[in-house]
Amino acid sequence: MDLQLLEERIQSEAMVVSPDVLRVDMFLNHQIDTTLLDAIGAEFARLFADEVGRVTKILTVEASGIAVACAAARYFSVPVVFAKKGSSNRTLDQQVYCAPIYSFTKETTSTVSVARRFLSADDRVLVIDDFLANGAAARGMLSLLEQADATLAGIGIVIEKAFQPGGLALRAQGLRIASLAVISSMEGGTVEFAHYD
Repeated sequence: MDLQLLEERIQSEAMVVSPDVLRVDMFLNHQIDTTLLDAIGAEFARLFADEVGRVTKILTVEASGIAVACAAARYFSVPVVFAKKGSSNRTLDQQVYCAPIYSFTKETTSTVSVARRFLSADDRVLVIDDFLANGAAARGMLSLLEQADATLAGIGIVIEKAFQPGGLALRAQGLRIASLAVISSMEGGTVEFAHYD
């Protein structure tokens, strides 16, 4: 995938709500451009090519990560497991792994859960999500994997806000992270990009 294409879509269509909030709901997580989504899935398969055939599951958080995770899973030929927010005694298994995730955008904490039957020590898992900012969602998913004794293959992110601490903190733990678009600033309503070596 030409990463410049994703950056151009962000520049031309995304809405900077504040210096730390970006809306991409016109092409990624409300209204979805499926051609772009397919290209994103193919790019994750390229970036994690050494994991194709080794990864057994892709994990994300509902709701906006699901489409991206499904696009990637198509290229890995594995199922997607998504952590559900909240709980319902009538519809969710009683045997679950749970983790709290704080949303800085919504200023709320949600408990996410995955049924134990969908994650185990036999799984090698690629985490995929639409955004990485403060890293709370990623840390929540890592907690679920730890509870399941599953192995982390890496973390794939569509848009990373590098001016927020999540990416730096996760990389400092030695985690493998691949971000397709890296934003260095949104000050003054203008999106500026950075590139990792």
